[in-house]
Amino acid sequence: MHDSLQDPLRAEEESGRGGGLGAAILALRRGEPVLIGEGESGVLALAAEVATDESLFRLSRFGREAASIALTRRRALSLGLAPREGLSGALLIPLERELPAKVIRRLADPASSLGAEPPGLGSAAQPAEGAALAAVLLLKESSLLPAAVLVPIDGEGRAAWRRESGAAIAAQAIFRRHAAQSGLERVAEARVPLADAEDARLIAFRPKDGGSEHLAILIGAPDPSSPVLVRLHSQCFTGDLLASLRCDCGDQLRGAIAAIAGAGGGLLLYLAQEGRGIGLVNKLKAYELQDAGFDTVDANEQLGFDADERVYLPAAQMLRQLGFASVRLLTNNPEKLRALERYGIRVAERVPHVFPSNGHNERYLRTKAIRSGHLL
Repeated sequence: MHDSLQDPLRAEEESGRGGGLGAAILALRRGEPVLIGEGESGVLALAAEVATDESLFRLSRFGREAASIALTRRRALSLGLAPREGLSGALLIPLERELPAKVIRRLADPASSLGAEPPGLGSAAQPAEGAALAAVLLLKESSLLPAAVLVPIDGEGRAAWRRESGAAIAAQAIFRRHAAQSGLERVAEARVPLADAEDARLIAFRPKDGGSEHLAILIGAPDPSSPVLVRLHSQCFTGDLLASLRCDCGDQLRGAIAAIAGAGGGLLLYLAQEGRGIGLVNKLKAYELQDAGFDTVDANEQLGFDADERVYLPAAQMLRQLGFASVRLLTNNPEKLRALERYGIRVAERVPHVFPSNGHNERYLRTKAIRSGHLL
């Protein structure tokens, strides 16, 4: 889910009850299948990590062929099913008939498969395209592991599925991720004095596709005609709220607020993309893998995600709505500089934002520097 990579989905309801992307996401998170495709063809897709023997049997009743699993190439690589070259996109792998749900769950979730025997799979993997690729992208949008059990469905099966389910939620088209969103709407604003910045206002921005809100913390009254001191901060429940020592996020958040206030004003953008964009639950799964010996980059990739799935288009949109076109960016991450420039925000200066390690996050900080290019 990098800015330059994968696309999201627009989900539409075919009939009956309310639909849209939100309906598709809720169905997948409840362990229900979603119909993906256009016309009389397509697939029924189920999140592999929540598959049960009952839900797999239900899929088989409507499909015209045996089930397959769609995995990101990074997850397939970790299972020994893909070469290291060309890790973008996804693969479609046939499943042996009547493969137990617990085995399929292991294909999706490395935390549940540590030490497990490799599962039985069918013939060689093929590139996932069309509805199969769409299913993987939709699972990422759902903050679920990007592994989908799929069965092809024809017109007859589609009609039967519609009769039984009351509506077939269909994800029908792939668009450029986040850029396809119709933008952000400024929905609320209030004065919120902070411990280190009493002259602060919180401004909420809601994606028009119904996604989670992003927040701007406006400190003081910065001059839009000069580069404004800005921090892009991705939410971190464990670091920001619980003061976790596994990362430096809490130090970065509080340190940025103090630094902006001390500079006379500026802006902190609090972006709704937990765990570098993979979600809180998947971040906890990554922590489990780190405890088993993987570093933070490898743990994300074992789960089937890119090392960093964050996007920064919303940040650029917020800055433009607030009237700021040029920034002094508090960051150690060169990708944030490149992303803002890519979206038309001038970065006049990078301001280092480094905090000491604490004994629990030394490996994490070292990995960010060595493998992710952070300027520590």
